[in-house]
Amino acid sequence: MSVSDPVADMLTKIRNAGMAKHEKVDIPTSKLKLEIVKILKTEGYIKNFKKTNQEGGSVIRVFLKYDDATAPIIHGIEKVSKPGRRVYMGYKNMPRVFNGYGTLIVSTSQGVTTGKKAADKQVGGEIICTVW
Repeated sequence: MSVSDPVADMLTKIRNAGMAKHEKVDIPTSKLKLEIVKILKTEGYIKNFKKTNQEGGSVIRVFLKYDDATAPIIHGIEKVSKPGRRVYMGYKNMPRVFNGYGTLIVSTSQGVTTGKKAADKQVGGEIICTVW
């Protein structure tokens, strides 16, 4: 089965694993997915991640994070830019997620970064997803 949007598939796997209270989830590896997972780790949405090799190829194993009441830290994760409708934004118009409590992940000419860091560097780009 071919996937038309692998990043959206990754976000859906993370969202579903969190709702099902799984400890970890395996995602097929790509450079973009690895950069997104690194941002999720630095922003504190996941415990950790590890790149491993399996028989079908390499995968990213994401260890999910929960609060004291066993509710997932990631309350929502949505893909913004889709294959049929790409969303680009300049650094002056970078939207805020939940009034600054969420994180915007942006693909810029200087790499994948958060919306706040892109605005600080004064670079715009394609808005990949929002996390809160």
